[in-house]
Amino acid sequence: MKGHIIIRSEFFREGDVYIGVCPDLNVSSFGETIEEAKQSLREALTAFFEECEAMGTLHDVLEEAGFIRQDMNWLPRQPIAIELFSVA
Repeated sequence: MKGHIIIRSEFFREGDVYIGVCPDLNVSSFGETIEEAKQSLREALTAFFEECEAMGTLHDVLEEAGFIRQDMNWLPRQPIAIELFSVA
């Protein structure tokens, strides 16, 4: 694959571990520190992309997840607003 895939990631602390999540692709991983969680998520995403490439589905997976190709790079969709809602 040429170019880069720009990924949105979120990190949370759950008990004694840190969880890293890529919500756009539903990929997650964890570590005992936030740095370990970041590295673990990078490794999980790399494995995910390698498998998609091997199956010939990377382009389709990224498009279906809302990524946009710009030059040689894939960019995540950008929200026009972000809000937290409370539902009773």
